[in-house]
Amino acid sequence: MNHLPLIIKREYLTKVKNKSFIVMTFLSPIIVIVLISVVAYLSQLNKDKIRTISILDESGFLHGVFENSDNTTYNILEGMSLEDAKLLTKETSAYGVLHVDKLEDIDAVSNHIKFYSEESPSLSLISDLEGQIEKKLTDTKLQQNGVDVAMINASKVWVDIAQESFEGEKTSKIDSIVKLIFGGAAGYLLFMFIIIYGNMIMRSVIEEKTSRIIEVIISSVKPVQLMLGKIIGTSLAGITQFVIWLILGGVLMSVTSLILGIDMTQMQTPQQQMMQQAMENPELSMKVQDVMTAFYNLPLANLMAAFIMFFIGGYLLYSSLYAAIGAAVDNETDTQQFMLPILMPLILAVYIGIFTVIEDPHGTVSTVFSFIPLTSPVVMLMRIPFGVPIWQQVLSLLLLIGTFMCTVWFAAKIYRVGILMYGKKPSYKELIKWIKY
Repeated sequence: MNHLPLIIKREYLTKVKNKSFIVMTFLSPIIVIVLISVVAYLSQLNKDKIRTISILDESGFLHGVFENSDNTTYNILEGMSLEDAKLLTKETSAYGVLHVDKLEDIDAVSNHIKFYSEESPSLSLISDLEGQIEKKLTDTKLQQNGVDVAMINASKVWVDIAQESFEGEKTSKIDSIVKLIFGGAAGYLLFMFIIIYGNMIMRSVIEEKTSRIIEVIISSVKPVQLMLGKIIGTSLAGITQFVIWLILGGVLMSVTSLILGIDMTQMQTPQQQMMQQAMENPELSMKVQDVMTAFYNLPLANLMAAFIMFFIGGYLLYSSLYAAIGAAVDNETDTQQFMLPILMPLILAVYIGIFTVIEDPHGTVSTVFSFIPLTSPVVMLMRIPFGVPIWQQVLSLLLLIGTFMCTVWFAAKIYRVGILMYGKKPSYKELIKWIKY
């Protein structure tokens, strides 16, 4: 008699009714939203903060360089010493004072500029000051050398190489970035799902083994059915938890924004703020259109179908290995010696996807590892946005499914023997013996 549906139902209900599962399902998104809200609120306060910077330019080269902005006010000081400038800055609670020594040579001036402040200044502030000063000193030196700065600026030529396939499909540099983001997100999601819920399956097997409940269950259920039931049931519980996180997180995000009046879009890094300002430039705004075009050029239907198939195949493959490890040991501490061979292919797949696929998605390394079952779920998902022939995807998927079936067969043999073994830490040699039984 096939007990698989009953085992799946039992595993699913056991997981979703567990108190810790219920608490973490509803508490996790609340904690995340609270953290995001706090960071957004602090970022909003930081953005509204206005800094006053005193400028003491004794060289005279930086006249008219600094202009007030929404967050920064410049106070130009004249006719006073550096010590008086520091004292005035402290008395007025200004952020700091920028001092330029009185020198005649521009090259010498560039090495005698200091910023004094009570606290360490932010990296973005110093970078902004350096950028303004460098531009002004460079233009001044060019003028001293008799060079027409306006002519140089007018003579600059920007090159943007258009890309097009032999079939006439237009692409761009941004296309590669968008494709890497989508492929990387899919591969990373699979990586995290395997680690989180694979460990859950392993702990479930260990708990039942140590409680001796498994001795009763195994008398009427085949080991392979019990193992598959645990894998599928735990997977469905994980999917349920993930969906609840998405729904609850979206609702809490909206409620938090309305009640506290926090704009989550204010949670920006200085680099994002600079990018936002750059996008206000009409020329750079065209990049946004390129990003949208790159998004629409993605093979979305192929991506969705491949993601579902490779996600399921990869998860089932690794879950069977996690279940076998859980059956071979008595406690979670003993699992460490068996975890490295499982995690290494996953880590290798992520690194290959990030450092190899983006440079050469159809190269030998990327192609080979997209067919190896232990790495194909991650590497192939990263390659597909760059355009992978259907036959390669099908072949990789068939190899993955075939490997999963073989893995289940081997894991079931370990599961059958190990599930009733107590008080002994098995070695790799003993595991091979169990497979031969």
